[in-house]
Amino acid sequence: MRILIVEDDAPLARSIVALLRTAGHAIDHVATGADALMVTADDVYALVILDVGLPDIDGFAVLQTLRRRGQRVPVLMLTARDALDDRVRGLDLGADDYLRKPFAPEELEARIRALGRRRGGDPTPELVVGSLALNRSTGEARIGDRLLDLRRREWTVLDALATRAGQIVPRETLQAEVFGYDEPVGPNALEVNITRLRGKLAPDGPAIRTVRGVGYLLDAS
Repeated sequence: MRILIVEDDAPLARSIVALLRTAGHAIDHVATGADALMVTADDVYALVILDVGLPDIDGFAVLQTLRRRGQRVPVLMLTARDALDDRVRGLDLGADDYLRKPFAPEELEARIRALGRRRGGDPTPELVVGSLALNRSTGEARIGDRLLDLRRREWTVLDALATRAGQIVPRETLQAEVFGYDEPVGPNALEVNITRLRGKLAPDGPAIRTVRGVGYLLDAS
């Protein structure tokens, strides 16, 4: 997923970025509420991880603005506070989940997976497209009994296509979900990953079709 982290604690932000990039997500990071509102204007994120205690405007105000814009992006709020009133306020303003600092990396990853499944309309950890089965909890992809050896980017591309199986995914949308804006990316990086995936899905998995000039489609038939 393309995830925005809004966190002013630099060491914590670096650790979250490293953790989630290793898990295959495309990550952007900002440290202020104002920057968060600016970069979310295009509504390209699958998830926002939002700290409550920001240095300029607090996370509650950022969340409220997102919802007033009509943006339905899932928001996971982080807080060092333990007050029930704060948690209730965040949920009432439209937060999808709440996580108190300090937290275990495994819990953060599990909550992100759950929110990602909810956003995709499928609450189960396994996604099946024809002979292909993706398990988002374990990060495994199988075709029948064959376990696919996927690199981090390949998994991210395949998950994005499988979530929209049978639909054309525009190239720009796919690239935005796979690569963060501050990551060095070659002009053919997406195509390289698509080519590798086709080789690993063949001969008995679903095909990735190119819709020339538009994007890609994972054949659900």
